[in-house]
Order: sequence, then C-alpha cells, then structure tokens
Amino acid sequence: MRQYLDLLQHIADRGVVKANRTGIDTRSIFGYQMRVNLADGFPLLTTKKMFLRAIIHELLWFLRGDTNIQYLVKNGVRIWNEWAYEGYLKANNLQGKYPRYSDAWKANLSEFVERVKIDDEFAKRYGELGPIYGKQWVNWETKDGRSVNQVQLALDLIRNDPTSRRIIVSGWNIGEIEDLVHAHHSAPPPCHALFHFMVINGRLSCQLYQRSADVFLGVPFNLASYSLFTMMMAQVAGLLPGEFVHTFGDVHIYLNHSDQIREQLSRAPRLLPRIKINPNVKSIFNFRFEDFTLEGYDPHPVIKGEIAV
Repeated sequence: MRQYLDLLQHIADRGVVKANRTGIDTRSIFGYQMRVNLADGFPLLTTKKMFLRAIIHELLWFLRGDTNIQYLVKNGVRIWNEWAYEGYLKANNLQGKYPRYSDAWKANLSEFVERVKIDDEFAKRYGELGPIYGKQWVNWETKDGRSVNQVQLALDLIRNDPTSRRIIVSGWNIGEIEDLVHAHHSAPPPCHALFHFMVINGRLSCQLYQRSADVFLGVPFNLASYSLFTMMMAQVAGLLPGEFVHTFGDVHIYLNHSDQIREQLSRAPRLLPRIKINPNVKSIFNFRFEDFTLEGYDPHPVIKGEIAV
C-alpha cells in the first residue's frame, strides 16, 4: 500500500500541529483521497501486521445493529473498550481516581472489560456506546416513528436500480448524535460519516467520506473494513468488486505516534494478500467470521500505539 505511506509522508511534511479534545495534539491536514482497485488484492497493510479478526468482527457487529461492546469483548476485540470505560468512570464519579492514560486507569480498564465480558447486567448498563454506527446503519429512526435499514435499502437499489446515484448510507443522524457531537470523552459521533455505492460495468465501488481519521491506528482498519464490506455487498448483489475510494476531512497523526510513523515509513510494502469469501452466503446480514479466509499475508512485525480517547 504505497498510497498509505504517501499519505503518512504528506502529513509529516505538510501537516499543521493542532490541539483537540483528547489532550494529545495532532499533525493534521484537511482533505485527501486514496483510490484502491480491489482487483489488485486485499488492501491489508503489510508495513505493519494487522489483525483481521478485529476488522471482521467489528464489521459484523455494525451489521447486527449492535452498539454494545459485549459482543466485541467476547470475541477478543478491544478497539471500543476505552470509550465505554470512560463512560463508566464518568457515571460513577471515578475520573479523579483514575486519570486518563495513567497506570491506574489502564489497570482498572482491564477489570472493567472482564466484567463486561461475564456480567450481562453490567454490560447492559456500561457497555452501551449510544447511537453510533450499527444503530444508524440498520435502525435509523425517522420523524414519523419508522425504522430504516439503510444497508438493506442500499442493497435493494444496487440490485434493482443500479444506475442510481442515491445509493448512500449515512451515519450522521444529527438528531440522535447531537449529544455525542458535543461530548468530549464519550463514544465519538461517526468518524466514517457517509458512504456511497456506485455500479459501473458490472462492478460495485464504494466511496467513504471520513470526517476525522487517525492515520496510524484508524485508517488501516477503515481501509480494510470498507474494502471487505464492498466485496461482501458485491457478492450478495451478483456483482464484481470495483474500487474503494477513501476520502478524508481532517486526517492526522497523533504526536505520540511519531516514532511509530517513522518506523513504518522505513519499511518497504510487500505483496497484498487475497481474501476469500464463502460464496454460499447470499444475504449481507448472514455472514459469520468463519466465512472469510485470508491468503498470502506476509506483513512486517506489529507496531503498537495507544489510542487517544
């Protein structure tokens, strides 16, 4: 993924240092785009090891309409833990006892996650993130009290009106996410705010608009997730996958990831892997983790970095 390394270098060269709600400054630019031909291979980064398990489970979680981290925790996926944990601390007036990013904060986080995993009542109360992706994708509430499954609506248009320019799924339901927009350490309002499908010559392409993008931790994840989602949608619609177009608003490197970025830029990309999808799955909502097989993945070693909450 040379395009990804080019993005890292572009931000390193031209980005402006900015403060933000997390307390960890970023080096940022506004506006960028990458285009990936999905026929060239599956765009899972090779300049650091990526964990496809988490990517698949998060995508399936979205498609379930789920907004509680318990499903992810039970499947060994940690990417949303900190957001729910901050809500738990705030609800119980524990933020003074466990300052963000402190050793005590990290230790207590592990205890919180384990309890979410085994205690259904605790998970129901404190594992909930609010009206984020899954809610908006498959259960968008309308002003007249109806619920819209945007993913199914998009799929119906792909199948029945493939020349449509209106095949759009939005996560930015301002009437429901207004509190998330103004909150500082709750789950963030959708970063990947809107995506748009297009059918051209029997191939399905998808363009994502991502309003805010953590280039080291988030973008590699989003790139693989939406590419896989496009491939899944193409399969159940009887089409071939086309391009994934990744369009950014504020795209940034957190300054506490600077060393990791330098390490990644020193590494040469390797051949992209391939991913096989169970061809027997005909509904976008029936996929399971076991329906995906990654082949030929030979990445450089993992590079760790802490998330900014």
